[in-house]
Amino acid sequence: MRFGLLGDLRVQDDSGAALTLHSAHGRALLAALLLTPNRPVSRERLTDALWGASPPPTASAALTNQIARLRRFLGPGGTDRLRTVPSGYLLRIGPTELDTEEFTRAVAAAATARQRADWQGVSSSAHAALHLWRGTPLGDLPLVAEQALPAVRSFEEARLQVAEWFFEAELNLGRHASTLAELTRWAALHPLHESLHVHLVTALYRNGRQAEALNAFDGIRTRLAEELGVDPGPALLTVHQQVLRADPDLLPPPAPAAVPTKAAAPTVDPEPLATSASVGTGADASARPAPAQLPADVFDFTGRADVLAALTDRLEAVAADGGACLLAVSGMGGVGKTALAVHAAHRVRHLFPDGQLYVDLHGFGNAQPRNPHDVLACFLGDLDPELLGAPLPEHTDDRAGRLRSVLSDRRVLLVLDNARDAEQILPLLPGHSRCAVLVTSRTALTALPGAHHVALEPLDVDEQRDLLARVCGAERVNAEPDDALRLLAACGGLPLALRITSARLTARPTWSLGVLADHLTGNGSRLRSLSAGHLSVRATLASSYLALRDSHDPVERDAARLFRLLGLLPGLVFGIKQAAALADRPEHVAAELLETLVDYQLLQSPEPLRYRFHDLLGELAAEAAVTEDSHEDSDAAPVRLMVWYCAALQHAADTLFPGVRRIAVLADQPAVAPPDFTGGPQVTAWCTQELSSITTVVRHAAASSRPDLAWRIAYGLSGYMTAGWWTGAADECRELALHSAEGSGDLLGQALMLERIGVVHGMSDRFPEAIEALAAALDRAERAGRGDIAVNVLKNLALSHSMMDEPEAGLAYARRALERGVPEDDDLLVSTMASLHLKLGTSRRPRRASGNRSTPGGGTATRTTPPWPCPTSATAYEDWTDATKHWPPSTKPAASTRKSTAPTASPTAS
Repeated sequence: MRFGLLGDLRVQDDSGAALTLHSAHGRALLAALLLTPNRPVSRERLTDALWGASPPPTASAALTNQIARLRRFLGPGGTDRLRTVPSGYLLRIGPTELDTEEFTRAVAAAATARQRADWQGVSSSAHAALHLWRGTPLGDLPLVAEQALPAVRSFEEARLQVAEWFFEAELNLGRHASTLAELTRWAALHPLHESLHVHLVTALYRNGRQAEALNAFDGIRTRLAEELGVDPGPALLTVHQQVLRADPDLLPPPAPAAVPTKAAAPTVDPEPLATSASVGTGADASARPAPAQLPADVFDFTGRADVLAALTDRLEAVAADGGACLLAVSGMGGVGKTALAVHAAHRVRHLFPDGQLYVDLHGFGNAQPRNPHDVLACFLGDLDPELLGAPLPEHTDDRAGRLRSVLSDRRVLLVLDNARDAEQILPLLPGHSRCAVLVTSRTALTALPGAHHVALEPLDVDEQRDLLARVCGAERVNAEPDDALRLLAACGGLPLALRITSARLTARPTWSLGVLADHLTGNGSRLRSLSAGHLSVRATLASSYLALRDSHDPVERDAARLFRLLGLLPGLVFGIKQAAALADRPEHVAAELLETLVDYQLLQSPEPLRYRFHDLLGELAAEAAVTEDSHEDSDAAPVRLMVWYCAALQHAADTLFPGVRRIAVLADQPAVAPPDFTGGPQVTAWCTQELSSITTVVRHAAASSRPDLAWRIAYGLSGYMTAGWWTGAADECRELALHSAEGSGDLLGQALMLERIGVVHGMSDRFPEAIEALAAALDRAERAGRGDIAVNVLKNLALSHSMMDEPEAGLAYARRALERGVPEDDDLLVSTMASLHLKLGTSRRPRRASGNRSTPGGGTATRTTPPWPCPTSATAYEDWTDATKHWPPSTKPAASTRKSTAPTASPTAS
């Protein structure tokens, strides 16, 4: 028998025919034994290979059963080949039965020949070693490969070393022309490997391409500086100087007198077309080519356990039961869709013995999207080499039909990566067959028929920490837990950002996590910092936006405009009406634009009809707004939203307290109607939901061309505060608005905000602070000539002094209010003066309020704010209780509150 580990696990009989071991646990067991051939392997190590860190309670018995099954698979001599030893099990392997053993011998032969300068011997032995590789070692068994990571990396390092020797030998044999193509590909795969680039520069020069040789040197010099912070080594510098001065020593050596048959240059992926003898793949299965095109697996893949299990379960079910399967993974750029799809595909690739097809459709990015017409030609050629170069149907539908025919009796896994839309995918789907298709895209691909959709979200904190620890080292992460959390927050849960961060830490071993966290968060742009080599978070995220901005569809271009405008207010959580106001579009149009942005993974929708940015996308949108929109547009759009919030909050207050005449603070009328409130509970729920966004809008207004809108919006929260007796959540809005009004010298805004702040202090029993704020509000109101505001402030000052047991001062403010025209039957003034006279010992029964009263304008106004009772005065309490009989039900305090709550500064409607 022959066994292979340098690629997917492979077993062949003596004739070379493939033997299929269907059980995943059986394959893992065999691989773990083959990694240490002819040496004992403990049961504990084998248990880890099969189940990882979470073995089932029955693991010991299950391992014994797997050993028995493997012995049967190994044939009549299975018991002798797989022996039980005191420390576990030992698998006997012959000298030429295992590819890793052959590889090791070939590498040793190449090294010996190189010491003798036997370049033909180096070439032959190196080629033999490289030819054994079929792909990523144990690519279909990632758990085993992960546990054997040191051994796997050792093999890969040896492969790279022997490849370097091969190209060195080829150049010494004068084969610079025939080896240049493969040498170029190897150098591209290892962009920081200096020895390969020495050979590449030499080969280019010897092929008469001096300019390209100098460009190759400049490329690696730049990469070394940017990614590692180092200069090229002596060998690279020497060959560079040789090229510059056309050194004769760089010319090829004389051709040998007789050259034996030249070994073919090693390909980047030297896996030959495999054959399959699995049952059920058709009569001619053994003669069919089996393409194996999956990219290399991600050895340090982390997290996504539930999603990964769901994908592999469905793919395994297709392989076991037949029938087609279409899986669509969507998510924002950088979230790890390709890594997940490739990792899942590697886990099940052995279940699709007729091949695995992979294509990057370039749906998003700088490259031109792949045309299905051309992809079909590639797939047909990959599945049947006889079609290469042969005429194919001119029409895409005809090519798609031929692909379905070719796949009809095969088990093939198709991975269609980075798709733009369903139209790009539909021609590539197999018909009714036992094939499976795994698609990734930024968009949700809802038009794919019968697809199972998986929406990939950013990694959670634990998954992010695990990934950072696996790449950078757990000791480094555990040593700086707080700075690690800062790094994770800066990366926003995107695996791409985490890998870039890890690459920076690896390249800068002297940097602490704290230094990098400061660098990411302190330079004004995380997007500018989150790049390394060809990896860039900005470029990845921007490709989705650019696809909309440069689209021929006017709706998509309008969605790109909304994306930019939303970036002007980072941190906003919003609905359709807010987006419509911001973009100056009808609500039904705004709804379509928002869903387009969600489809392109540029917005998140945490709940129905509510939207928000991922942090990094919000930063990208803000950059785009600054660079692409005019100052006038960037200024006008937020103002429209601020005006809308002013109107919405005014409408909310009117719904809570119908019929109350209040201070008019907004002359502008928004084009988008405010919410259609049906009652107090709905208003309260809406205000609670919007409070965070209102704070964001107030903060933006304070720094805008319309700073007055900051206090106008904050003032609109008064009704919500009064109805809900809310004292904390809106404080930031009021403080921001007051600071803005003071900065612009706006006396009206200062008066209203100071009055609201004083009321809040009083509601929280902070009466000295309430009196200080109210006194300042009175000063601003009088300086602004706003007697209507001054009257409300005077009444609240009287009440606050009453609560401070300062009746003389309280009565002075009450009399000033009366002098300003407040009627003696004003509810708040009635109870306040009763309390003040009681404290002075001059109690008299004031005139009682009788529900509705005349207003100075001749109309009526319903009292909406409770004149809070004094619990020590039965007379005042009786007056207050009678007055509350006439309040609207939505504003009447509960009986328990009326009986137990001390009077505080009243949130008088104004």
